[in-house]
Amino acid sequence: MTLKMKELPESERPYEKLEMYGAEKLSNSELLAIIIKTGTKEESAFGLAQKVLALKDDIGNKELSFLQNLSIEELIKIKGIGKIKAIQIIATCELARRMSKPINSLKVKINNSKDVSNLLMDELRLEKRELVKLLILNSKNVLLKIVDIALGGSNFAALEPKIVLYEPIKMQAQKIILVHNHPSGDPTPSKGDYLVTDRIYECADVMGITLVDHVIIGDNKFQSIFKNKSEH
Repeated sequence: MTLKMKELPESERPYEKLEMYGAEKLSNSELLAIIIKTGTKEESAFGLAQKVLALKDDIGNKELSFLQNLSIEELIKIKGIGKIKAIQIIATCELARRMSKPINSLKVKINNSKDVSNLLMDELRLEKRELVKLLILNSKNVLLKIVDIALGGSNFAALEPKIVLYEPIKMQAQKIILVHNHPSGDPTPSKGDYLVTDRIYECADVMGITLVDHVIIGDNKFQSIFKNKSEH
């Protein structure tokens, strides 16, 4: 039998951890446990959260966004997740989805790599982890959505095209721009950056999606891999 939340050391309880250290310090399981709120006699809320997150392996999806596509019926198949808890999870996911929509009303248009830099420089220039983002555009280069693809600790050179293309395919998008930062502050593309770009470009093309650019953000500097390639 797993420990209940109140039986955990105070520093390990999700509620207390969030209050002390901030939401960004909690794992996906801990955040979901807060949403689920209570467990059962056999399973803690944290244990139930882990079972919900394990569903992504069953459906072959490694991205957290899979939660947005789960139904009440799928969730209540997990012992301990009743209709109320399932509705709480789905409602939270819908709020997250809606929070990503205001950007659509701004009609941000991306015409070149400078526009990408203006949009993301402040967020990425001093980031100590390597982050990968995907800008999803319509046919007129209007920004539809920004998707976080990978967080620091992962190997950028091993980035899989299927992870990058999952959301654009679902949205039936026509254009995408890949963006990542170099924590060193130097945006000069590496050999691995070029290889990943070529691989994603080819796979996107097969799906009818155009990879318009790949922009690397440094400390108040940026470089476009596409522009670099055209100059060499």
